[in-house]
Amino acid sequence: MNFSIRDLKGIGPRKEALFARLHLATVSDLLQYFPRDYEDRSHIWPIGQAPCGTGKSLVLCGTVASVQEMRPRRGLSLLKVRVSDGTGAVELVWFNQAFKKRQLRVGMTLTAFGKLEWAYGRRQMNGPDTEEGRAEGEGFVPLYGLTDGLRQQDIRKAVRQALDLAREHLDILPGWDGCRQSPFATMPTLEAYEQIHFPDSMEKREQARRQLAFEELFDMQLGLLLRRRHEGKRQGLKCSPNGKLLKTFYEHLPFTLTKGQTQAFLDIQADMESEVPMQRLVQGDVGSGKTVVAALALAKIVENGYQGALMAPTGILAAQHYDEFCRLFQGLDVRIALLTGRTTAKERKQLLADLADGRIDILIGTHALIQDDVAFRCLGLVVTDEQHRFGVRQRSALEQKGKEPHALFMTATPIPRTLTLSLYGDLDVSSIREMPPGRKRVKTYAVGEALRRRVYVFMDKLMAQGQQCYVVCPLVEASETVDLQAATELYEQLRTQVFTKRPCGLVHGRMAGKEKEAVMEAFQKGDIQLLVATSVIEVGVNVPNATVMFIDGAERFGLAQLHQLRGRVGRGDQQAYCILMAKGGSDETRQRLKWMEQIHDGFTLAEKDLLLRGSGQLFGYMQHGLPDLKAADILSDVPILAAARDAARQWWLDHEDTAQAEAPLKRRFGQTFAGLLNN
Repeated sequence: MNFSIRDLKGIGPRKEALFARLHLATVSDLLQYFPRDYEDRSHIWPIGQAPCGTGKSLVLCGTVASVQEMRPRRGLSLLKVRVSDGTGAVELVWFNQAFKKRQLRVGMTLTAFGKLEWAYGRRQMNGPDTEEGRAEGEGFVPLYGLTDGLRQQDIRKAVRQALDLAREHLDILPGWDGCRQSPFATMPTLEAYEQIHFPDSMEKREQARRQLAFEELFDMQLGLLLRRRHEGKRQGLKCSPNGKLLKTFYEHLPFTLTKGQTQAFLDIQADMESEVPMQRLVQGDVGSGKTVVAALALAKIVENGYQGALMAPTGILAAQHYDEFCRLFQGLDVRIALLTGRTTAKERKQLLADLADGRIDILIGTHALIQDDVAFRCLGLVVTDEQHRFGVRQRSALEQKGKEPHALFMTATPIPRTLTLSLYGDLDVSSIREMPPGRKRVKTYAVGEALRRRVYVFMDKLMAQGQQCYVVCPLVEASETVDLQAATELYEQLRTQVFTKRPCGLVHGRMAGKEKEAVMEAFQKGDIQLLVATSVIEVGVNVPNATVMFIDGAERFGLAQLHQLRGRVGRGDQQAYCILMAKGGSDETRQRLKWMEQIHDGFTLAEKDLLLRGSGQLFGYMQHGLPDLKAADILSDVPILAAARDAARQWWLDHEDTAQAEAPLKRRFGQTFAGLLNN
């Protein structure tokens, strides 16, 4: 049973719409909307005696003496509210939250929770949480993420009603009896929900969180096991052991495979020779040689009389793969074709006819591959490159063009070791850790604005020798509110004032696809020597002559993105450089840039990136279709994750009928996850 949020008192159509902004549609959703913080309201300080600058949040209460809204400049509003209680006064300040003015009036009693500072000769709280009335003696009060028009009181009232409803109907609680036999299950589930929303103490709150984290991770792991069961029931295309084509392909390779490449293909080979359709992810740094592994897999499927397809996120990357495959398969009887948005109507018509008749063995392309009129005679293997750039449905659409084909996914965004089984529990994972021999490490330097002129001189010197350079910045156009170098502005400056003798180009995400591809093609050919860009060049550009990656405003990029950008250079024989220019930044920013200077392994950087970013939005970030975690944190809850995986596997072994698990999983994760289980 599940109740709509409209079943709660005080929630009509208007408030229902406000809760919907927070993705809260049911009582179950509301129970899983955990507080982001808590107010310790066991003690309210007299304003005149409250300590300033301690860094700790505290509670003040008084009467609103004045409400003042100011607009010092365009795009910035200040709301200042003066509150006093007879012992002193405090100024409450909010930036760009003018809507709060409607909730405040002179003479009302107001409780405020936040960090108290001494500023401009007065006590001040910036961005405090507030509530009308005097809220004393309530212990720990939850603070939830809000949206305009919704107050803390609204959510607290709704959550209290949801908990009352759960006492009468325990089956609306996420989780179920299957996951409650664990060292982490130390209190009844209902009590755990009560304690995480309205805790008696922080110790009780953590005890509740750990239990709910276990239940959540148990359900996630069991859901992935259900997915694997679904995959295991499918009858796949069982390939024969390697034959003449693969033997000849190996002999024609102009290099020796690395240990990682060899192991990855052995994994793929075993998968393709079984009756269950392969579902494997190959992850490795930019330049680690994933393309050759994909080519080996496609050669194997062709050798067995089937067709193969490789889908890439951009036309440029698809064309690069096509050129590389033509070289790799040169002299072999393998017919390769390219299908992108730039394929002419006449060429496309002939290509589709050849594909349907089986005259094309390997088709490489973009999203164009999943269009309705693209029909294969016998598709046996689907390869998706940079798989995180595609949604679950797009990847599935290509697989559906064959009858239970094998599926291989590739990514140059390494996933930390501790997360692969959580993110890709429904996939087998192969990792290519080492780089091909002879590839030089990209020298990386973090510098300040004072060295800009020296950087330009260095770049010009290299371009005078015929080399090419990237300049990347985070914005397309200048912004009034953010002091960052915009791509369009910087392009004009470099083209007209700095590198006047060098052919320059500009590419960014707002350009039309064909225009963008034309610029990138000119850069690949060497017609453009300096390319100014936003991070659209992060994936899929292979220009061996490019030796400098200059990132202006590096403090605005995450570790994974910086590493991806760095991977765009150093693809040839010459020494390459990555220069990170940052304008100040936090301690976290300085740490991130220091790691970039010191660490060149993408897997290690991925671990560091996770430490900085946290794992709350990890699943959404990976576009894998899995839900975001609510109670669990993959970083700090690794022991809980391990226990949850073991418990889910044991439950799986003990229960022949797993259908009873599907309803609780749908209740926790919703229809999106249910669809993922059965697609």
